[in-house]
Amino acid sequence: MKPGTYLLWLPAIWLCVGVRAMAAQPIVPDPTIASALPAKLAFVPLAGEQYQFNTGALRGVMRQGGKGHGPVPVFDVATGRSLSRSVGWLSPYRLLATDARFGKAIWEWASTSKLLPDGALKVHWTADDAHPMDLTAVYRWAAPDTLDLTTTVTPKRDLQRFELFIGSYFDNFANAFVYARESVKAKASFLAANAADGHWQMFPRDDAAAQMIKDGRWKYPPNPVEWAIRPRMALPLGLRRDAEGGFTALVMAPKEDCFAVGTPYSGEKHFSLYLCTIGRDVKAGERTTVRARLVVGQNITDSKAVELYQAFVRSLVKSKRPAKQRPTDRR
Repeated sequence: MKPGTYLLWLPAIWLCVGVRAMAAQPIVPDPTIASALPAKLAFVPLAGEQYQFNTGALRGVMRQGGKGHGPVPVFDVATGRSLSRSVGWLSPYRLLATDARFGKAIWEWASTSKLLPDGALKVHWTADDAHPMDLTAVYRWAAPDTLDLTTTVTPKRDLQRFELFIGSYFDNFANAFVYARESVKAKASFLAANAADGHWQMFPRDDAAAQMIKDGRWKYPPNPVEWAIRPRMALPLGLRRDAEGGFTALVMAPKEDCFAVGTPYSGEKHFSLYLCTIGRDVKAGERTTVRARLVVGQNITDSKAVELYQAFVRSLVKSKRPAKQRPTDRR
C-alpha cells in the first residue's frame, strides 16, 4: 500500500464503526411511542419485522430490533409511566432439559414473524444445530390491559424433562409475590419474596418439580442460577407491585402447563417474574402447547388478582368447547 493510502480508508472505517455503534444502541424509551395509533387490540407493522401497538391502556413496541422477545418499551397510556424493561414481557427465554441447555437465550435465535387476521402476532423459530425443535409463539391482546401468549414446541428428538422458561421484566416494580402456601394445610396467599429467603427464589408445584429444578439444568452457562426452593405454589400466579405508582403486574399460567413460578427477591434489579412450563418428557414430533397471560393495571388487590386468574382459566375452558351446531349444519 502506498504511503498515505490508509488515510483514504479512515472515513470508511470510522463510518463502519459508527454504524455498528448506532445499531447496537437501544431505542430511547419514549412515552409518545404509538400515540398516533387509534386504540385497538392489535399489533401494527413497523419496519424490519417490528410492530407497535396502542390498546387504549398500553402502548409500545414489539420485536424491537427484529428480536424474538416480548413487548418493550411499554408505557401506560394515561400517565406515560414506563412499565417494561430489558427484553419485555412474556419472553420465551431458556430451553432446558435434564441433560442439556439448548442455545443461550431464545431472543438470540433467529426468528420470523407475521400478523394474523385478528391482529395477533405469530413468531416462529426453525430448528437448527443448537435448538433441536421448532418453536412458535402467538401474542394476542385479550383486553386493553391483558396480553396472552400461546407457545407450541415440536422437538426433532426425544427430550427428557423438557422445560420452556418464560421471563417477564418490569420497570421498577420492586415488590415480588407468588401465590403459595406456607404448608400443606395453610391458607393460600401471596407470599413475599424477601431477600432473607434467597437471591433467586422458586415456588414449585410439588416435590417432583422441586427435584427437577435442582437436577442440574440450571448449572449450564451462561448465567447459571442457584435457586432457593420456597413453599409450594397454590396457583401458577406471580405478582409484582410498583408501590409509588400503584401499578400491579400479574403473570399466570394454567396448572397443567406450569410447574413453578420464579422471581428474584423484592428490590433486586431484574424486577422480573418467571414461568417454568412443560416439565415432562417430550417425544420427537410431539406438539406441546402452553398458555400464559400477563395483566397490568392500577390498584389490583390480592383478591382481585385471584379473580383475574380464575377468569383466565375459564376463558381457556370456554375456548375448548365445540361451537354450537347451527340447524343447517345438522345431517
